[in-house]
Amino acid sequence: MAATYDILIVGGGINGVGIARDAAGRGLSVLLVEQDDLAAHTSSASTKLIHGGLRYLEYYEFRLVREALQERERLLGIAPHIIWPLEFLLPEGPGGRARWKIRAGLWLYDHLASRQSLPASRALDFATHPAHEILQEPYRLGFSYADCWVEDSRLVVLNALDAKERGAEIRTRCRLLSARPEPGHWRAQLQEPSGTTYTVTASVLVNATGPWVGDLLHRELGLASQKTVRKVKGSHIIVPKLYAGDFAFLLQNPDKRIVFAIPYESEYTLIGTTDIPMQGDPAKVEISPQETQYLCASVNAYFRKSITPQDVCRSYSGVRPLYDDHAANASAVTRDYVLDLQQDGHPPLLSVFGGKITTYRRLGEHALQLLAPALGLANISSWTASEALPGGALGGSFESFLVRLGQRYAFLPPALCRRLARAYGSRVESILGTAQSLADLGTDFGGGLYQAEVDYLWDQEWAREAEDILWRRSKLALHVPAETPARLEAYLQQRSRGGRESIGN
Repeated sequence: MAATYDILIVGGGINGVGIARDAAGRGLSVLLVEQDDLAAHTSSASTKLIHGGLRYLEYYEFRLVREALQERERLLGIAPHIIWPLEFLLPEGPGGRARWKIRAGLWLYDHLASRQSLPASRALDFATHPAHEILQEPYRLGFSYADCWVEDSRLVVLNALDAKERGAEIRTRCRLLSARPEPGHWRAQLQEPSGTTYTVTASVLVNATGPWVGDLLHRELGLASQKTVRKVKGSHIIVPKLYAGDFAFLLQNPDKRIVFAIPYESEYTLIGTTDIPMQGDPAKVEISPQETQYLCASVNAYFRKSITPQDVCRSYSGVRPLYDDHAANASAVTRDYVLDLQQDGHPPLLSVFGGKITTYRRLGEHALQLLAPALGLANISSWTASEALPGGALGGSFESFLVRLGQRYAFLPPALCRRLARAYGSRVESILGTAQSLADLGTDFGGGLYQAEVDYLWDQEWAREAEDILWRRSKLALHVPAETPARLEAYLQQRSRGGRESIGN
């Protein structure tokens, strides 16, 4: 007999897990399936910001910016270990927007939603600011404003973890082969990594597959929708650290696009993004030489220290599944989301078009409001805005939590202590336990990655491959020795066969 659920969610990106968390917290039975790893595609390829979207004001997206600014405060409150404030510097200069226009935009940014944690914007004279040593001579004046940084793929995993702990089933590397409507429910055929297939039924089907939302509708479901996504590629490059200081830059280009330069992983600078219309398989997207050159040129127009494509340590690209509002320019396509509920002649089907990582929680809330009548939900008031994500209950500021953690586990090197605190917050004790030395953490895979952490990621966070751990659960691939990925992969293969013995150092 097929297992039965209230909701079957297809897609393990930020929108899918956000809906799963909200639904599970309301007592609904939830199954989420993802054909790859959690956050394997778009949700781990962002600029890693929780922000209102200052440039969206130019396109009169006031509702979206206001909602995003409100969410910025909420997310900072429920996940202070993986989200934190970041100062942005916006230099004025040749080819940029008029000063009055920037000032007006920042005033709106300050006042569209209440600010509790972040400072207001202000004008700057770079002659008295450390940026004076970074920027070229024409850039003497500018502005400062605040937004937030987020560990994007960890945000996805923590939502999935919270959903699981509230009763949801999360199955990664599980593919939806087909789904057909029957009286009162959907009957779906799923396939596990082993090739085993089985059937489940669900009262509601949610299509949260991002760039594949249209493909799923047409191919697996055999349905049509008047709404479509516009696939826009965004690429980033990572280069050795370009400047000292914990502030980021918003750089205005002659084509009116903007590029961010952001401190990244202590030793690097993250630069992005591009906006390139694309066709083809979103799973096979990669940066082009033209995009790399564009991002280098953007930085070189502002910074004293120039870069070339040869300086790039790593790049990544993702496909934004933007709701197609038929804007002529890819940069002008709305970042707002559209929820399409279809239930004519078949059980409810909700498809998610567009969206941005900052507004995922609100999107999940809206999704449950739309589905409430079909699911028999009487109370659809918000709960996800105030309940901390796993690890987010720090009992004070992050810095005070870090001090307490360092005192309890005095053997941890400071850099490792901070990384673990940032990644796991108050859940870090699930990894460290009663350890009194680094040796108690098991095999050292290099770069501060120990067996205890790997086991936790396998047991609790669905990590099955080296890339899951080195790039999505962390960014340790930038720091570990060259032999680490192979050693880690060998250990994970051993775990998949049922073993967990240490691998010799």
